[in-house]
Amino acid sequence: MANQEIARRRTFAIIAHPDAGKTSLTEKLLLFGGQIQVAGAVKSNKIKKTATSDWMDIEKQRGISVTTSVMEFDYHDYKINILDTPGHQDFAEDTYRTLTAVDSVIIVVDGAKGVESQTRKLMEVCRMRNTPVIIFVNKMDREAKDPFDLLDELEEELVINVRPLTWPIESGPRFKGVYNIYEQKLNLFQPSKQVVTEKVEVDIHTEDLDNHIGTPLAEKLRSELELIEGVYPEFNVDDYLKGELAPVFFGSALNNFGVQELLDCFVEIAPSPRPVQAEERIVMPEEPKFTGFVFKITANIDPNHRSCVAFCKVCSGKFTRNTPYLHVRHNKTMRFSSPTQFMAQRKTTVDEAWAGDIIGLPDNGTFKIGDTLTEGEILHFKGLPSFSPEMFKYIENADPMKTKQLNKGIDQLMDEGVAQLFVNQFNGRKIIGTVGQLQFEVIQYRLENEYNAKCRWEPLSLYKACWIESDDPAELEAFKKRKYQYMAKDRDGRDVFLADSGYVLQMAQMDFKHIKFHFTSEF
Repeated sequence: MANQEIARRRTFAIIAHPDAGKTSLTEKLLLFGGQIQVAGAVKSNKIKKTATSDWMDIEKQRGISVTTSVMEFDYHDYKINILDTPGHQDFAEDTYRTLTAVDSVIIVVDGAKGVESQTRKLMEVCRMRNTPVIIFVNKMDREAKDPFDLLDELEEELVINVRPLTWPIESGPRFKGVYNIYEQKLNLFQPSKQVVTEKVEVDIHTEDLDNHIGTPLAEKLRSELELIEGVYPEFNVDDYLKGELAPVFFGSALNNFGVQELLDCFVEIAPSPRPVQAEERIVMPEEPKFTGFVFKITANIDPNHRSCVAFCKVCSGKFTRNTPYLHVRHNKTMRFSSPTQFMAQRKTTVDEAWAGDIIGLPDNGTFKIGDTLTEGEILHFKGLPSFSPEMFKYIENADPMKTKQLNKGIDQLMDEGVAQLFVNQFNGRKIIGTVGQLQFEVIQYRLENEYNAKCRWEPLSLYKACWIESDDPAELEAFKKRKYQYMAKDRDGRDVFLADSGYVLQMAQMDFKHIKFHFTSEF
């Protein structure tokens, strides 16, 4: 029973550059899961003025989402958990952490624009973790690049072998549909946002194909399919599961075209929950005892209740409501009377969850990102790194009467992983490091509205923060003395070097050969 439940789980993240049409794809996947009644509120601004998940004014004003949405639905015999990540690069760190909680990834690429910088960065994280990747080339109903050029670009930019499993027949106004190489069926395109296009079984070597799409296009399709068979390796599920080969699908998510082919193939080939590496050992999903880790915390979702939700990925066994579990960092036992699962904005209380599921646990400040829950075993899960920030500012208290509130707000927002806090060893001032400018505005807004504390920012010109360590204590001490003005501590008390230029960092690496410079906090 347990193994059957685990085998039907599919947990994946959808990642994309903001304009690649990820929202449309998420909505259509939910449509197939029979969940369309709330799908419009996931991220799209078409049905409501703002997405229901956008609960901060700053999100409503800008029409973007700054946090990952968690959704689950049933499809055929499978239970699917989608984590829809923010596309905006200023919130890349939220996306990086989300990737630690999924077993596979669907990357959405715009057919006209190809691979964009944000996608490249996220692919690096997938490569680091050998996460299986499927690529969906979207917007084929608009003018797009030549599909062969797109495949070359995907291989080059994402550093992965690719294998098309569907193939487009033209693009833009001439777009006729896709040929499903995996199922050997032809799908003819009818522009419709609600109707799922019918499949036609066609032997491509007969005149039947010419009758459907015309002789010139039929000839072109046959020669392109021949070329694909000659150039690209046979699709091998094992290579995909190892993260070495990415199957590629073409379609138009807005028009609900090519999405079902993607979903049908995905549930068949995508991995069920995979083993998770803890510091102590590898945790297998089939183990009878429950283990899980917190990969995301969202504070104050409902401003009326000031409620906090910690999102927990179940790594092994079965989670049961009201059962006592050990919170490893605090070394204390906790029970959860109202664990929830999310279907976009609709929360339901769950009695049990299996390996691969994502559950929301009510949090009153007891959780930090990376915390582990078990049935008694001491385990620490790896893989929730903080990345080196790219923008830095001093944070100063704008209202001395509210120091306590400001400190509490900064602590909670840092626990949530919104940004990183460093304390300069030279002057004792607090420095906030983020991936993008928008995060500073979100922090300032939330401190004022949620904690009644005002802050102001002071500019600070830095190139990179890197964590340092060395097996040679004397050299480390010498480095810290020489760079005293640029040394800081992070929240865990580790040494951080704040380089003010790329040249300075390069020279430091050359001068101090025995010091290791790390650009993620996990080393």
